[in-house]
Amino acid sequence: MKVKKRILVAPLDWGIGHSTRCIPVINALISNNYEVILAADSRPLHLLITEFPELEIIRFEGYNIKYSKYLPMSLSIIFQIPKLLWNIKKENAALEEIIKEYRINGVISDNRFGLYSSKVPCVFITHQLQIQSPYFMGSIRHFNYKYINKYSACWVMDDEKINLAGNLSKPNSLPNNTQYIGIQSRFEKQKAKKKYDFLAIVSGPEPQRTILEKGLVNALKDRTEKSLIVLGKPELNTSDKIGNLSLKSHLNAKELNTAILQSDLIICRPGYSTVMDLAKLEKKAFFIPTPGQTEQEYLVVNFMSKGICYSQKQSDFNFELALKKNKDYTGFLTSDNRNTNWENLFLIFD
Repeated sequence: MKVKKRILVAPLDWGIGHSTRCIPVINALISNNYEVILAADSRPLHLLITEFPELEIIRFEGYNIKYSKYLPMSLSIIFQIPKLLWNIKKENAALEEIIKEYRINGVISDNRFGLYSSKVPCVFITHQLQIQSPYFMGSIRHFNYKYINKYSACWVMDDEKINLAGNLSKPNSLPNNTQYIGIQSRFEKQKAKKKYDFLAIVSGPEPQRTILEKGLVNALKDRTEKSLIVLGKPELNTSDKIGNLSLKSHLNAKELNTAILQSDLIICRPGYSTVMDLAKLEKKAFFIPTPGQTEQEYLVVNFMSKGICYSQKQSDFNFELALKKNKDYTGFLTSDNRNTNWENLFLIFD
């Protein structure tokens, strides 16, 4: 009997989007008869435990990057580059121990720069080859590619034809190990009866996640329409109700899939994992990018210019205005995405 190969899957800990978009990858590994070991920390850890309670999981310390209420996010990250480099070095050393102790045959890292090794094939997942920044764009791309090129392959979560991520995933030059693997979502499109007028999904790093939560509660709590806010806290199991507004700490993939399909308008951050989900389900969205997060700010400009989704800055949040403006946008009309050839991609581990 052939022994199953053991593949370590480790998402970045900045929000839960890196974890949610790993779900179809994990399911594909299981379907192709690989044994999956998960490595995560904080909210990504709680989410993956909820989705895959039967899988072995390692608590693997994240980068723990902090964001300021006052500084632009790009500057905040630049000031923490020494901490980032130290974490990359530390996780690379930890990976060598994990490979030995857990008999790992391959690694899939979602945006964790230090999970490369000469001992086993290692894959880097991203959608952001051209990281957006108002400063040092060339140096940042050099840094990005320097680490990506240490991996056996770079899987880009976008489709070359649809190009959902725009220039983020299709810069002028690519790392030599780049493969486009299509738009990835844990969700499935199906018929669903309407239940909510508005579904708000709160996500992203603190303190901005909590600021958005408070603004959405204030905007929706006294309305006559039915609304649901999902708070993005998988470590909790709570629910509440204020008039026609329901609040839930977290929904698992199946529940959130259904809630999105049951809702007319989705209010959320334009995190790329969420964008892929909305494209797959062909939904209409109102985006509020995380302040200073240049990737999200780039995406909303791209979507607004194409007439797909309306967006507001968090500091300019005006829900009544958003509802009026939103009528002029189409939403995501079709995902039109080819099926990913996982069997071919997984040959890297053979």
